Amino acid sequence: MPFSRKLLLTSAILFSIALLIFIFDLSPSLVLNYYSTGFYPILSASLRWISSLLPFALGDILYALLIFIALRSIFLLFKKRKSLTKKDRFIIPLKGLNILFILYISFKLLWGLNYARPSISTQLSIGDEKYSIKELVLLSNFFINKVNELQPQINPKQTYSLKEIKEKSVLAYQKMQQKQPFFTYTSPSFKPAISSYTISKIGIEGYYNPLSGEANLNMLLPAWVLPFVACHEISHQLGIAREDEANLVGYLTATNSDDVNFRYSANYNMLRYLLLEVRIKSPEDYEALYKKIAPGVLANFKAESDFWRKYNSQMSGYMNVAFDKFLKLNNQKSGIKSYQNIVIWLWNYHKPKH
Repeated sequence: MPFSRKLLLTSAILFSIALLIFIFDLSPSLVLNYYSTGFYPILSASLRWISSLLPFALGDILYALLIFIALRSIFLLFKKRKSLTKKDRFIIPLKGLNILFILYISFKLLWGLNYARPSISTQLSIGDEKYSIKELVLLSNFFINKVNELQPQINPKQTYSLKEIKEKSVLAYQKMQQKQPFFTYTSPSFKPAISSYTISKIGIEGYYNPLSGEANLNMLLPAWVLPFVACHEISHQLGIAREDEANLVGYLTATNSDDVNFRYSANYNMLRYLLLEVRIKSPEDYEALYKKIAPGVLANFKAESDFWRKYNSQMSGYMNVAFDKFLKLNNQKSGIKSYQNIVIWLWNYHKPKH
């Protein structure tokens, strides 16, 4: 079979697979039953087991390798651009299209189909009733009281090694597993980012790597922020793709931990989201709430702000735009603002039961 015909056949096969995945992606119930609770847990646990055998972030290496291959191919193509034949001008774009098909198929099968699963709130029996400003203030007061109570109990000199944060996070998930099987977490794979300095400059706290199944953490983060971030990233490993839902799972896990530092981290991080929401919707209430926050908690807010001021640069703005587009392409219509949707879950989880 001539080369060009082989290439066309390959394109047709890849297109057919991509189309089937796209159609499958349109059915949340099928995704949940056959992928999120069927194929994905087996695949994810296998990837985590393999990557856990290595001391470095395997996914980061794989990403770097893919970027190198892509840049090398572009360079070689540019170098030989003057000697390209008419046939090459047909074959090269087709090869590029095949690569895009492969990337789409790989991403969807390795993790991306989880974006289409039904909301985890349904599985956890948490409603989605919207709140009023008065109820938002009520919820914010609840969290302020929580952090004010917990902050004096935490170790002000607490630092975490990767081993410690991994062990405590696994214990927190094991405790939640007793309440809800969804929280079952096997074959832990925790890695520090290859360069925590670089991702701090970009403004990233942690990330999940679909290529390797690893949860990658920014180990430079303040100790009172890191536990919640660790629990958040584990939720991605368990198949929670949407950021608001990962925040919910991370919060439920960390706040039910036996470790007071984890409980404080969960409530502290949630208070950040609540205060931002109040500040946007009712500046007057924000000022009143701010005055109720204990000095120790305010000191943590200031220290965290100083941390980001030290590392962060304008690059974080560009990364936010890119990540926003990525989320919107994966069924999160509000983009990066979807992080703020956690407030709805918090209200429905904590609202008074009548």
